Amino acid sequence: MTEWLPVLAPGGRGGTRRQTKHKVLTEAIIADIDAGRLTRGQRLPAHRELALRLGLSVQTVSASYKEVERRGYLRSEVGRGTFVKGGIAEAGGCRLDMRPSGSFDLSVVRAVFTERHDAASRTLLAAMSQADNTPWMQPCRPVAGLEAHRAVGSAWLARLGLPDVAPDRILITNGTTHGIFLALATVVRSDDLVVTEALTDHGVIGLSNVLGFTLCGLPTDREGILPDAFEEACRTAKVKALVCTPTFTNPTGTLMGAARRRRLAEVARANNVYIIEDEVYRPLIEDELPSVTSFAPELGFFSTSFTKSVMTGLRTGYLVVPPHFTLRTASVLRVTCWSAVPAVAEMAARWVEDGVAEQLLQVQRSEIRRRQQLVAAILGPHVAGGHPLALSAWLRVPGYWTEEGLVRTLRERGVAATPSEPFVVEAGEPPNALRICIGGTLTLEDLREALEIIAGTFAQYPGINDACFIA
Repeated sequence: MTEWLPVLAPGGRGGTRRQTKHKVLTEAIIADIDAGRLTRGQRLPAHRELALRLGLSVQTVSASYKEVERRGYLRSEVGRGTFVKGGIAEAGGCRLDMRPSGSFDLSVVRAVFTERHDAASRTLLAAMSQADNTPWMQPCRPVAGLEAHRAVGSAWLARLGLPDVAPDRILITNGTTHGIFLALATVVRSDDLVVTEALTDHGVIGLSNVLGFTLCGLPTDREGILPDAFEEACRTAKVKALVCTPTFTNPTGTLMGAARRRRLAEVARANNVYIIEDEVYRPLIEDELPSVTSFAPELGFFSTSFTKSVMTGLRTGYLVVPPHFTLRTASVLRVTCWSAVPAVAEMAARWVEDGVAEQLLQVQRSEIRRRQQLVAAILGPHVAGGHPLALSAWLRVPGYWTEEGLVRTLRERGVAATPSEPFVVEAGEPPNALRICIGGTLTLEDLREALEIIAGTFAQYPGINDACFIA
């Protein structure tokens, strides 16, 4: 049991003396997590114990714990207690703005970067430096993006299962996550219910904390969200939106078939639920699969970009918006960042038009296939999810290891990986699994060495401090 005790300063962080005790305690807990006085995995005192020590009611403590958990800092486990997850800026046990040094970093999903990518980007920048830059360096309008860039976006989207999308329905974004934020901010309000995969991208979980909506995880199988579970959620509650990743769901790597995509759209349409489709990985697959939103365009937002398929630093994307929401979503874009960066959108447009984007996409597919073959050869028995064209793999952790102990041991051995906890929606139970990423600047030999370290660690029994239990 921790000896931690919060200091309840009058008014809390930046507040006034009229703040409620619940608010002051909530801010004190968050401040201690942000400052490192409460650390990841640490167990907080029981509600009744902390109430007694602080002279507060149990109801006040319970309300504060619940609010801090809603903001993403805590997790509750039935029968075990309340534990620190870490601040909103954390994922996978490390700060998002920090890169592990001296290690094989398999913790972040990045497109493979080769000499061909380097050469192509240098050629592009040289050409742009000699061109008239007034069309994409001087304007600050239109907010939705330059007409030429939106027209190129329409052509690119046609090959991703969204044919005949008019350019005036497309907003240029600073990547797929930016598009997901714009869509959610357009249709969702505080306390609305949004459903997604039970294990989902931690960015969506973070957005629920920022925008204040309630996020509920739905059961999945090898094709993603179960339509019956989605239908049941709509029957028992007022669902405002569905956020889904049909292609290579993060972190499990599932790929949704055409029939499943159509069925989810049918349920959404029958219940008037908005569809927000994250298709950042869609360019990687070669199958001709329809988008979910193509079956319900009046309800669907479709977001994609080039960051996972062409080049990580090419942070421009396209958000397809229902016709009646184009003005509203553009307004959200304007008040958050005014517009996407025109110079990066120009880079993407040039590569799409001259065929370089397609060439680099083919390089990406070839590299990923080789790397996934390595994963299968070295870690095959442990692979729980993935795809020959996915940039990550989902690994079962041996029962004698805990995720936390395994991640710590791997880091000590020079390999950074991501546990399941950042992807768990609500107070769900972590499945004792790891996500590893195979892209970035790692060479094939670097990746082989990292995978062999993981395999060797899996084969060993942990030390006492790293084991959950050893029978």
